[in-house]
Amino acid sequence: MEQGAARERATERSSPPFGDAARAESVRPGPPFPEPYTEPVRVPEQARGTDAARGAEHARGEHTHDDPAALGPRTVRRHSVRGQILEALRTALVGGELRPGEVYSAPALAERFGVSATPVREAMQRLAVEGAVEVVPNRGFRVTERTPRELAELAEVRALIEVPVMLRLARTVPAARWAELRPLAEATATAAARGDRAHYAETDRAFHRAVLSLAGNEQLLAVADDLHRRSQWPLISAPALRHGVLVADAAEHTALLDALIAQDLTVVQALVREHFTGSEC
Repeated sequence: MEQGAARERATERSSPPFGDAARAESVRPGPPFPEPYTEPVRVPEQARGTDAARGAEHARGEHTHDDPAALGPRTVRRHSVRGQILEALRTALVGGELRPGEVYSAPALAERFGVSATPVREAMQRLAVEGAVEVVPNRGFRVTERTPRELAELAEVRALIEVPVMLRLARTVPAARWAELRPLAEATATAAARGDRAHYAETDRAFHRAVLSLAGNEQLLAVADDLHRRSQWPLISAPALRHGVLVADAAEHTALLDALIAQDLTVVQALVREHFTGSEC
């Protein structure tokens, strides 16, 4: 146990400390994520295995991203460090900057953010619980390769939960309350028009949270939001998201509000099911 603690302290010392009075509030922006490497890259000393293990990794086509410059621009303030890193990593996942099948090391990410490895490791462990990444012992975290079947299963579960709730809300919530949610629907449309997948994912979740929050069930809200987030991780070798698909998905939010205001239960049910099964985000 003492040896493990010593190794952890050694790892922490390898990453620049966060909160040094001489440091600025933000880190210097770096270039976007590069294309996947075609050659093995340098692995930090603490992450290196035997020569045989490294040879096996190369034979499988695996490699670890240890270049801190590989990250896009990110800003981390002194408060809520882990939370900010977690959200930045989620955005990178949805936007495709962190690629399915690739391995990323916590020390390299920590160096880019200008923090110790601990909050980065904690954020990545949270993403592992959410199913976005998986732990690769002594190397880092591999972005999960999600299949179309997994996304279809998530859509089915979301429909089973949200359709009955929205039908109940359609019978009880006054029209004026639904009208108050139009700015959220418009925000998704704006993000879709720009083709900004990461921002669309954020505004899409905000819209659905606002609708479901009217049920007054915090447990429902937590479960639905977790399922929604899981459904937004990219597919294996996902093609570039078509602009028209994103715009069509956003338009369904406005149509859903119209149906809820009119208390048209048939249209509400059809729209919600179509939104889950037809969306690619």
